[in-house]
Amino acid sequence: MPDRHLFALWIWTGHGTGRAPAGLGDRETLALAVPTGARGAIEITDVDCALIPPAELAALDLGAVSIVGTTPGTTGASGVAVAATTSTRPETEPGRSGAIPTEALAAPRLPAAGASLRAWHAVLRGGEPGGALPAAAHAVPDAAGTAIVSGARALRTLLDTEAMAANLATTLRADLRPYQARGVGWLTETTAAFGGAVLADEMGLGKTVQAIGFLLGRATEGAQLVVCPTSLVGNWAHEITRFAPDLRPIAWRGGEPAAGPGDVVVAGYPILRRHGDVLAERDWASTVFDEAQALKNPRTQLAKAARALASPAKVALTGTPVENHLEELWALLHLIAPRLFAHRGQFRRRFVRPIQEGSAVAAARLRDTIEPVVLARKKFQVAATLPAKIHTDLLCDLTAEQEQLYDRLLDRAIDDGFGSGAQRQSRVLAALTALKQVCNHPGLVTGDLAELPGRSGKLDLCTDIVATNLETDSPTLIFTQYRQTGELLVRHLAEQFGVTAPFFHGGLSQAERAAIVRDFQSADGPPVLVLSLRAAGTGLTLTRAADVVHFDRWWNPAVEAQASDRAHRIGQTRTVTITTLTSGTTVEEHIAGMHDRKSALTDLSDSAGIAALARLDDDQLVEILRRKREN
Repeated sequence: MPDRHLFALWIWTGHGTGRAPAGLGDRETLALAVPTGARGAIEITDVDCALIPPAELAALDLGAVSIVGTTPGTTGASGVAVAATTSTRPETEPGRSGAIPTEALAAPRLPAAGASLRAWHAVLRGGEPGGALPAAAHAVPDAAGTAIVSGARALRTLLDTEAMAANLATTLRADLRPYQARGVGWLTETTAAFGGAVLADEMGLGKTVQAIGFLLGRATEGAQLVVCPTSLVGNWAHEITRFAPDLRPIAWRGGEPAAGPGDVVVAGYPILRRHGDVLAERDWASTVFDEAQALKNPRTQLAKAARALASPAKVALTGTPVENHLEELWALLHLIAPRLFAHRGQFRRRFVRPIQEGSAVAAARLRDTIEPVVLARKKFQVAATLPAKIHTDLLCDLTAEQEQLYDRLLDRAIDDGFGSGAQRQSRVLAALTALKQVCNHPGLVTGDLAELPGRSGKLDLCTDIVATNLETDSPTLIFTQYRQTGELLVRHLAEQFGVTAPFFHGGLSQAERAAIVRDFQSADGPPVLVLSLRAAGTGLTLTRAADVVHFDRWWNPAVEAQASDRAHRIGQTRTVTITTLTSGTTVEEHIAGMHDRKSALTDLSDSAGIAALARLDDDQLVEILRRKREN
């Protein structure tokens, strides 16, 4: 099990493996290297394990039992085996394992309940300086099933990850989960060893904060570069400021990138394509490519510009390293580690063709080959360290069309005046509705809906999320306040992906609503369901989905939470990811700020929010509605 920074507890009966210790952590069946009946033999066997974070290990009272008290091929005392699942890395070469050991060494007795993790470190070292870690404590096989990590490497990875977490606690304003701390350390080690790394965690596991932790660790090396979809430039600048105030984000759109140590230049992919020669003129201490599947075609001008960037540490972030075929994976590997993955034809001969022909050996060989530079973890693998719900707030940049239309509509509303009394409230509502619709898509205001993609940062980002979820077979709920926006989303999904997404809204009969819910909940139901926030915010059970997207912002956070709970309710067996999309620099940021300050009342309806705005004087009102260009 690669790099989760968890411990797996399992039972050795003296003759074989038993059921996982009851009442501890999350249960998972792991493939581990364990003794067999033949003397001296070790085989890869599925073992029922309980997974816990390192911090919980010290609090356990497992009694006076040994970690493993037997030698393969013999019978001996039963006990609890503690496998350190922090890494599959070896002692000498990052990412490559040593030989499977042929014996499980006896271990000291476990510390008493409440012992510090330092006491556990002594146990895992073998009780004495230089003592051997028992094989059962580092029994995770490599991808090919031919080797396991060396004991010394497993222990050092544990200690280094904890040291990394302790260091980041003073500089990174985020409570990293164990697997995230390991991710930061893994990025640091892997880029140092190979010049690049692919972090391919599933969406919702925090690739951005791990990358920011990595950038923070290299701040003194010089200026650093982040390249991402245009719609995420503002979000990256916001997240860097939020999590790493010692770093200075610079949203770059051309010109001379004046930056030095501590600066992080953030550029969109179109900017890299147009101005890649400027960015290639200087050396970057680190370069991060977010949503790196955008570079999957190595022949494009964009991919060539990315490869031309000079940097000793390149990181690709993607939830879908392979969208359509394996050669897309080669493109990412060639980008971040060209010395290891230089020849596309060789990659095709060794892996692509035999895997297409059904070769399991080639598939295992591929996993083993990419293991040093690719880290991909799923939610279920790190569930012991996850809450039941993961909240992700993304700031979306406006397109130029959106910016111009937003400013023009607000200027017109200011020129017309907001009036007073009942008239004022209706005019404020009209202005606010128009501005929020611009944030969703400018065609909702202009009526020009001939072409949908590329005109709304929010729609483009939502498209990326849905594309990832379609690739990973993760059914998705998309909530919106507006009927017209819902219809636009349904049309866009059909045109972009060929997906027929039902739209659950207030204009449907009760029978039609029930049919939509029943069809979505079925195993072969539609992959995406679009819902009206008002009509579907309460009462429904939609637990087939574990991914929720709020396409636009509501005044009351409790209303959004109720809608999210359509997926997060009894019957849900997975961690639910909730993503809110907010158009940066707009009135939506004001609404998001109300949520962050918890100043929105639980009974605050949309009309009450409009009334609160209408009570402001004109200057205060315009200050809230006007785009904050300095952001």
